[in-house]
Amino acid sequence: MAVKTVTVLGSTGSVGRSTVDLLLASPDQFRVVALVGNRNAALLAEQARVLHAELAVCADPSMHGELQAALAGSGVRVACGAAAVLEAARLGAEWTMAAITGIAGLAPTLAAAEAGHTVALANKEALVSAGNVMLRAVAAAGATLLPVDSEHNAIFQALAGSPRLALDKIVLTASGGPFRLASRADMLAATPEMALRHPVWSMGAKITIDSATLFNKGLEVIEAARLFGLASDQIEVLVHPQSIVHGMAYFSDGSVLAQLGAPDMRIPIAHALAWPARLATKAPRLDLAAAGRLDFAPPDEVRFPALRLAREALQAGGGAPTILNGANEVAVAAFLQRRIGFLDIAAVVDAVLNRMGARPADTLAQVKELDTQARRCAGEMAAAHAA
Repeated sequence: MAVKTVTVLGSTGSVGRSTVDLLLASPDQFRVVALVGNRNAALLAEQARVLHAELAVCADPSMHGELQAALAGSGVRVACGAAAVLEAARLGAEWTMAAITGIAGLAPTLAAAEAGHTVALANKEALVSAGNVMLRAVAAAGATLLPVDSEHNAIFQALAGSPRLALDKIVLTASGGPFRLASRADMLAATPEMALRHPVWSMGAKITIDSATLFNKGLEVIEAARLFGLASDQIEVLVHPQSIVHGMAYFSDGSVLAQLGAPDMRIPIAHALAWPARLATKAPRLDLAAAGRLDFAPPDEVRFPALRLAREALQAGGGAPTILNGANEVAVAAFLQRRIGFLDIAAVVDAVLNRMGARPADTLAQVKELDTQARRCAGEMAAAHAA
């Protein structure tokens, strides 16, 4: 295998750290062009040294001195700030991991796509908030977009070699989060500590709360529609607490192809990193006999209204998904700060969608302005719920 040049946007986050682990395990196969973090200069410097990266960037400009001191004498070039993040994304690595979370990852992901190579997508906002903008950029540059989320990567693998016209529907699985069996009364009293106790996955705080509300699955429905060109009614969600089956594709001949694996993000990241080849990992091997059983059930959209809200936003089109995403980020932050209750997260998002209605989101400028307005509106709604 020829040496592949790699950039990791968000290397100090959960997905980024897993990507770095895989790169370290196969040093002869990859050359690291750039690593981008936010404020964790110490970890970023450590990663840059062991991977012999050419460039290390902190998005926060106040970290420049610390990062520069940590990399003194290493030969790694240092830069900080938003412009430096975009520079790193534009350096033309053959493969870029887009793992900067939130709307902050949108512009760097677009910049990487515009370079015309392969973008491994772990940033939901690129397709949820700016789907039309992102897909146009990918098509114009002739870039390749590879899904890294375990569910979308599962569908990507299940569809390999099958004609798209033969596809009836796909199924995305959800663990159900910590409140899968909780009553509405229990969810009403839920604290951030309770919501952050995910039964299967180890993730950052934002995505863990999204898993608890099922907003993550709603965002994934929108993302899947754009990744695979599907209508909302072709995308089903099933709660699967074992998190072993990550996705299924149903075909017109009655066949169902599923991708299974241990709940370890190194598996889908490795698939995207080596695609179309395969990369050996140290992820746990699946033992179905030990698992014993695989359970599936439809989600309860009364206790978990996030799925309904996401589907309504997808069907409304335009900037509705942008509004949904921005409002959810603010509501999750308000919950983690104990300013609103757990069930208020979906209530705030619903109220913002109703107030703002459908608006266009056809350019990056429109997406950013709509996101700003949605966040402002969500802040007002969260304050009203806290009163």
